[in-house]
Amino acid sequence: MEKIKLGISTCLLGENVRYDGGHKLDRFLTDTLGQYVEYVPVCPEVECGLPIPRESMHLEGDPESPRLITSRTKQDMTERMVRWAKRRVVELEKENLCGFIFKSDSPSSGMERVKVYNEKGMPVKKGVGMFARIFMEHFPLLPVEEEGRLHDPKLRDNFIERIFALKRWREVLEEKERLGNVVDFHTKHKLLILSHSPKHYQTMGQLVAKAKELPIKELYQQYQTILMEALQLKTTPKKNANVLVHMMGYFKGELTSDEKQELLEVIENYRQEYIPLIVPITLIQHYVRKYNQPYLKQQVYLNPHPLELQLRNHV
Repeated sequence: MEKIKLGISTCLLGENVRYDGGHKLDRFLTDTLGQYVEYVPVCPEVECGLPIPRESMHLEGDPESPRLITSRTKQDMTERMVRWAKRRVVELEKENLCGFIFKSDSPSSGMERVKVYNEKGMPVKKGVGMFARIFMEHFPLLPVEEEGRLHDPKLRDNFIERIFALKRWREVLEEKERLGNVVDFHTKHKLLILSHSPKHYQTMGQLVAKAKELPIKELYQQYQTILMEALQLKTTPKKNANVLVHMMGYFKGELTSDEKQELLEVIENYRQEYIPLIVPITLIQHYVRKYNQPYLKQQVYLNPHPLELQLRNHV
């Protein structure tokens, strides 16, 4: 798979573009995830024409539609930022991004819980950065995260799983539109979808089953929307355990009673969060190879992202 294209707040790459002339280098993003992605850096303040260093800014007013104001001289930068952001998101369409990583707490790039000051000068953490809001409205299906939230192993796993899944789906879009391509993609991703949302799994199964009744473009559009909605929902030990037990059913005729008992115990230990997901997954992968199980062999759920990222190693 070629590298995944991700938008990113420029300061997270170590570029000195912040208001104080500094940066916010994030080593996980540059050194670890950076091996698998190609970043498209965006710095709203600099790209809309403001200098480095510059006066700091904050959001003021209604959290739903705040103004962007300089802290000391009280200049209103809202129109300038909005005009630039609306142009920039159209330019970013050409980049075929699979997601965006924003800078947390930034009045231009924060994804959520950004401080918005009321008329008494008191902050409430209910805002969204001005560029981030316009970006998310323009690309509603794209996976987005903040670097701060990516320190949470579950949020990190969810975001990275989504960008890899979207990249694989984009590869389907590059081919000729055929019903068979959607069926093939869905077959390989069934258990991954089930681990996120049994409800969406059912809906997508029905959609694919009736696919011949839909115009092909509509099928592709509907499938992509439901896929990205499903993957946005987080997996849980309970949902994963259900998938693991489901997979165990494919070895009904092969496993000895001891092997079944061991696998059930490992799955239960994972469900109770005594051990990480990588443990039952590794055991099932062993049986997939040992018994050459064709359906499970092609399931993306067993390898949704590179093992080196260690995303399934946390309890």
